[in-house]
Amino acid sequence: MLSELAIRNFAIIDDLTIGFGQGMTVMSGETGAGKSIIIQAVNLLLGSRADARMIRQGHSSAEVEALFMPRAGSPAAIAMEKNDIPLDQGLHIRRVLSATGPHKIYINSRMATAQLLGELTEQLASIAGQHAHQRLLDENLHLDMLDDYAGLEKELTQYTESHGKLLQTLREMENLKKKKAKEEAEADFTAFQIREIEEAGPKENEDAELEILRKKLRHAHALGQTIGLVVEQLYEGEDAIAGKLAMLRKEMDKAASLDPSLDTAASDTEALALRCEDLAGHLRQYLDHMEMNPALLDQVESRLHLLAKLKKKYGPELKDVLAHKETLEKRYMEADSMEERMEELKKQRLILYNETLKLARHLSEKRSAAALTMASAVEKELADLCMAGTRFRVALLPLEAGSSPWMKDEKGQGLGEKGSESARFCIAPNVGETENPLSKIASGGELSRTVLALKTILARNEAVSTIVFDEADAGIGGSVAEAVGKKMQSLSSTHQVICITHLAQIAKFGHHHLHIAKAVEGGRTRTRIRLLSKDERPGELARMLGGAAISETTLAHARELLSEAHT
Repeated sequence: MLSELAIRNFAIIDDLTIGFGQGMTVMSGETGAGKSIIIQAVNLLLGSRADARMIRQGHSSAEVEALFMPRAGSPAAIAMEKNDIPLDQGLHIRRVLSATGPHKIYINSRMATAQLLGELTEQLASIAGQHAHQRLLDENLHLDMLDDYAGLEKELTQYTESHGKLLQTLREMENLKKKKAKEEAEADFTAFQIREIEEAGPKENEDAELEILRKKLRHAHALGQTIGLVVEQLYEGEDAIAGKLAMLRKEMDKAASLDPSLDTAASDTEALALRCEDLAGHLRQYLDHMEMNPALLDQVESRLHLLAKLKKKYGPELKDVLAHKETLEKRYMEADSMEERMEELKKQRLILYNETLKLARHLSEKRSAAALTMASAVEKELADLCMAGTRFRVALLPLEAGSSPWMKDEKGQGLGEKGSESARFCIAPNVGETENPLSKIASGGELSRTVLALKTILARNEAVSTIVFDEADAGIGGSVAEAVGKKMQSLSSTHQVICITHLAQIAKFGHHHLHIAKAVEGGRTRTRIRLLSKDERPGELARMLGGAAISETTLAHARELLSEAHT
């Protein structure tokens, strides 16, 4: 239940604290005193969007906070436990609106996200105001209300999960079909590419090796001349370096025999002479094996040209060409795996379709039965609200089927996200009239009472403990208003009921009565609220009955109304 509400610098409210008790609390006051602002504040705490324009003029921020005491085992209590919020402290929600920076949310003094706030308050309280009237006229929500009444949360969850898996399977099959068609369309070209690379048989870094060979072949004549000259200078000429080194070697050996300190120098001279002989031998061998081969050069040029074409098409490097070939070969392998996957999906589709169909039938059966009992329950509640003889019907309408045979049942009805039907509330307020959709026939007063009737029957299954009625007295008065008030009082035996009203016939049923007034203080309009005592309540009811001029007659009538409501 809502235990306390505090509002600061919010619209015309500067600082207001309201305590709420169990049972039925009514709030009354003159038009413009701030009653609707209080509802806005509660809505904000339940997760509605914050707007900086709500901040009281002349201030940079506004605060709205409340203390809720969820029942143990309720969805709110379970959500608190899940988020490590102790239940014994209650649920303290505070929202801070800023004119310049981001708005903030605090839950039990810890900063929180809008997502967490929504999770905690989803079934904490319910507001039946203009928005509830609009919801009642929105046929897209009628099926949800029927399911809430029938308690089909488990069945609906099972169906939506199965339906979702079926949809996912159908999408995967469609994507696989498109991919397979694309692969088949490109199969010949893919085979050509693989064949082209295979026939060429490139090896990684082959082009770099061939470039070196080509350069050697292109300059074979110049190489022969240069190496020949070097060999001649080293070994074969009259003044060959090898001959001179041999002479120097002998001379150094003589010197070393005379002075042992020259042994190292003699050894170095010997090594130099031997190295010169080795170098000359290596270069002679190079000349012996070197060939000027124009045919081989042509082959190398041709091979490099082929490799260049491959790199241009599939490169830029030969390693990329080889990687591309591997990718193409994988496509061929994937084609076989796609066939296998498609067969698996076909089996999965059939299983999921049969499961979804079975769950849809089960939902339809439950809904058909619930539609009758719900209609009967609403008619009974409406009779209590001075609408005896009203016929109310929950029409179940088959969904139109799409093009896919897997998204419809054996009767041709579509299988949607919530089953194979939609719902529409129909009403005939007067005897002898034809039932018509609620949105086309209900007057303001009839709509208010229908909202109350639905709230009453849904409250038996709803987990919310607090129900707020705003504008519940729209379009009604007299005995009808009294019936509405009595129904709210009855509802307050199991739920905390908070009602904003202009009618004494409703206000008299409240266990607590809060009076809201506005006054000008220091040149600013301020809203004030106070809990009326037992002695003060007749005066407020008298004002609601007859305006500012309160007579003894209206006071007596007010006392009589209160006596009737609480005896």
